[in-house]
Amino acid sequence: MWQDRPVRVVPDPYLPGHGDVSYAVEHYDLKLDYRTATNRLDATATLTIRALHPVTTLRLDLSGLHVDKVRVGGAKPPKYVHKARVLTVQLSAPLAVGERTTLQVGYSGKPGPVPGAHGPAGWEELTDGILVASQPYGAPSFYPCNDRADDRATYRIAVTTEAEYTAVATGRTASTTTRAGRTTSVFVEDAPTAPYLVSLVIGRLVDQALPGSGDRVTLVRPRATVVAGASPLLRLPTMLDALEGWFGPYPFHSYRAVVVDEPLEIPLEAMAMASFGTNHLADTWDNERLVVHELAHQWFGNKVTSALLSDIWLHEGFACYTEWLWSEHRGLGSADERAARHHKALPMQKQATPLSNPGMAAMFDDWVYKRGALTLHALRAALGDESFFTACRTWVADHEVVTTRAFVDHVARVTGTDQSALLAAWLDGVALPPCPRLKRP
Repeated sequence: MWQDRPVRVVPDPYLPGHGDVSYAVEHYDLKLDYRTATNRLDATATLTIRALHPVTTLRLDLSGLHVDKVRVGGAKPPKYVHKARVLTVQLSAPLAVGERTTLQVGYSGKPGPVPGAHGPAGWEELTDGILVASQPYGAPSFYPCNDRADDRATYRIAVTTEAEYTAVATGRTASTTTRAGRTTSVFVEDAPTAPYLVSLVIGRLVDQALPGSGDRVTLVRPRATVVAGASPLLRLPTMLDALEGWFGPYPFHSYRAVVVDEPLEIPLEAMAMASFGTNHLADTWDNERLVVHELAHQWFGNKVTSALLSDIWLHEGFACYTEWLWSEHRGLGSADERAARHHKALPMQKQATPLSNPGMAAMFDDWVYKRGALTLHALRAALGDESFFTACRTWVADHEVVTTRAFVDHVARVTGTDQSALLAAWLDGVALPPCPRLKRP
């Protein structure tokens, strides 16, 4: 049960072959030089590393690219091996706990997605450009990293490509310069960021201002596609206002919604941004809920990140419940009505594992999203709106890397009530509890 589950000190079992718990990366400096016509990447990554345990070798995740050069603290290491998507670097002298060093990796090749249990993830060539959606294991498709959700670092990403293309990467745009037909854009992200939240988009793109957003929200779209009319993406400033009312101030410098010039199966969040396809522009409820869902991840998943993927409901349950809150806000159906509809449908999904540990194969199943949202609706029904939203706002304000147990303890501390039995029924059981209903005067 989640109440008795200790915090693990081994890599995430839902991401076998990824991550190393012996060290943390404090900062990534990435220099990416990309040629779109040949899908050729020449790059250098410089990592600032701090030892969490005594370290004699550094293990990094890097998939499908050739390692050209390695330096540790500016010097050649005794040995390094790049094999089976893992770069192992032998150190000339051990790192003691707390000691820091720099690791520089020069690498090149034709990037491609990382294979895994949920299909290929990461670098994807589009018809005209590229998209990197790193969740859950795609970050090593374009840079060497310690691919753990709980190893969050700051970033500087410099992207050079042909001048007719625009690059959009994780972080605030710090500078853009063009020389000899090639443009270099530099992005800086000072907020602690998990590798799976690092994204890159290159295409023939342009910014479109959103009325009422100031500089908080930017829509980035294909040059030939004007987002107009009643597209849900144009509601982002209003969505942001609503979410700040429910969950507290937007956690980052700004938010960018990037539309690539082709359809996508699903949109996907990244740090302070999300990527959408042209199929997500139409004014439908399915598109609208996806737009507000990805925005909600900036609070739940990005500001507050689950240490292990077994607690993915803390990301997806909150984002899904935000869809229902937005529906209620817009008069498109109350949260009670959305909860009842999805509660009725859940038994048809044949849930076999508990929400608190759904298993690697099931972690992105629809029932995880919907049962997670229902768990929060049940908590709201038990606490009342004032206590529930206070618990949500303080959860975001007070936490960064989290577990389910931490959430249960947080609710008890903030509300002064013990909701562990209610939460255990939703989180640890497989049987579906009765559908919760809000108490209204």
